[in-house]
Amino acid sequence: MQISSARSRSRQFRAVATFLVVAFALPLLASCGVNAIPTYQEQAKAAWAQVLNQYQRRTDLIPNLVATVKGAANFESKTLHAVVEARAKFGQMQLPADVLTNPQAMRTFEQNQAGLTSALSRLLVVSEQYPELKANANFQTLQAQLEGTENRIAVARRDYIGAVQAYNTELKTFPGRWWASLLYSDAKEMAQFTIEEKAATVPAVNFNQP
Repeated sequence: MQISSARSRSRQFRAVATFLVVAFALPLLASCGVNAIPTYQEQAKAAWAQVLNQYQRRTDLIPNLVATVKGAANFESKTLHAVVEARAKFGQMQLPADVLTNPQAMRTFEQNQAGLTSALSRLLVVSEQYPELKANANFQTLQAQLEGTENRIAVARRDYIGAVQAYNTELKTFPGRWWASLLYSDAKEMAQFTIEEKAATVPAVNFNQP
């Protein structure tokens, strides 16, 4: 009986000791940044989702924009074709599952978006030569929506850049580097944008100018 009682007390002691160790260790681990890598990773993924959403928003505006511009007499067919072609090229692109950790895939994505930006920029500039188009209420509405979307794209890109910078920095510095090798060996650095934001911005066009 004494042996059994002693074993029971020993098990209870070990259980209490284990509980105390865990109770003290968890806050220490949290304060040491053990959760920083997955947290930053999820933030970067969320920021990327917003980038895709805003680019898709712009893409969805193009059919109506093109249809409206076609109504203008003798509008440059070459300019319209460039916009349609650039949109189609983006629509045909299949983003790989590892796009966030694949610099080449990210570069291709950016180049396609930059091509569409350039084509839209040309269309807006050329439209200045068509007074009836500038006076078209539907065209002005679409232009305003496009300009607003470009602003959202700029914000989404900025947020993504910041989120990826925080994540990549965590992987390269201590204690994040230590946690990566110990717990998150599959964590990889994420690809950044390489095209400057100003090169991906449609210039504002004032349709009220005479």
